[in-house]
Amino acid sequence: MHCLFCTIAAKEIPASIRHEDAEIVAFDDIHPKAPTHVLVVPKAHIPSVRELTANDAALMGRLVLVAAKLAEDAGIGERGYKLVMNCGKEGGQVVPHLHLHLLGGKPLQGIV
Repeated sequence: MHCLFCTIAAKEIPASIRHEDAEIVAFDDIHPKAPTHVLVVPKAHIPSVRELTANDAALMGRLVLVAAKLAEDAGIGERGYKLVMNCGKEGGQVVPHLHLHLLGGKPLQGIV
């Protein structure tokens, strides 16, 4: 199975990496919807929110904490930002690998 985010996490294709640790990689979205648009992605292949289990609770918490730290690093923490997760095609999920969008740097009313 070919997964774009798995290949980025494996460093098989280049990306603008903002954070990396043993479980998570974060990188700039190539089609940004805001001045700051970072994808926070677990390295483990989890297709979507639907496949999460109770065992993934700590990982989900870490995704949010990494996003919050990246927002602070980008200077948007105090001004405000959005965290968005899409699930499935009708939910707007384009890449079938769980990911969290960090969006900020401008007023985001109307951007979901």
